Amino acid sequence: MSEFSADIYTEPSDLDFDTLKNLGPLSGMAGIWEGTRGLDVKPKVDGPRKQAFVERIELQPIDPQTNGPQLFYGLRYHTHMVKPDQVKTYHDQVGYWLWEPATGAIIHTLTIPRGQTAMAGGTATADARQFELVATRGAETFGICSNPFLEHAFKTVEFRIHVTINPDGTWSYEQDTVMMIRGQSEPFHHTDRNTLSKIAEPTPNPMAAK
Repeated sequence: MSEFSADIYTEPSDLDFDTLKNLGPLSGMAGIWEGTRGLDVKPKVDGPRKQAFVERIELQPIDPQTNGPQLFYGLRYHTHMVKPDQVKTYHDQVGYWLWEPATGAIIHTLTIPRGQTAMAGGTATADARQFELVATRGAETFGICSNPFLEHAFKTVEFRIHVTINPDGTWSYEQDTVMMIRGQSEPFHHTDRNTLSKIAEPTPNPMAAK
């Protein structure tokens, strides 16, 4: 039996267009944030290398999104990282954080300009202060897609991110990108973590600001 309704076309009639009031567990992430103590552990020819980074991430509310009866509230984001005291981009990433109130589903999409994209999924209650999402290579849903070189040399088999909304108003993430690197028999855990402090409030989504 399908978990979905037989009616796949009819959209909800009772939309609340104020996205900031309907983000559930994502509520503590809306706004513009800065993290100055990020740590990246990445693969190099001579083994794992640690790298500190500074991060700025903007998460802005979008209008409610529907797939027939399915309803999402969400945040569009852009994160930009540099090494301390440098200008050159260390990492750039865009995507969406989505919350489905009816099911408790959370979706995180990410795209990076080195030719890779992923969609990770998980579930949480509306008042959750921690949640974890996972994407897996080869999955039909919540999967990973890479350009041919990355698939050849640094094959990503799993992506996992754990988010914690902290009592002091900050939020933190720990993520693990599991890769099979050409020439190595054991998986490599490419990890990143940071704690973000708010530097500006979010801009209301277009329909809320109307």
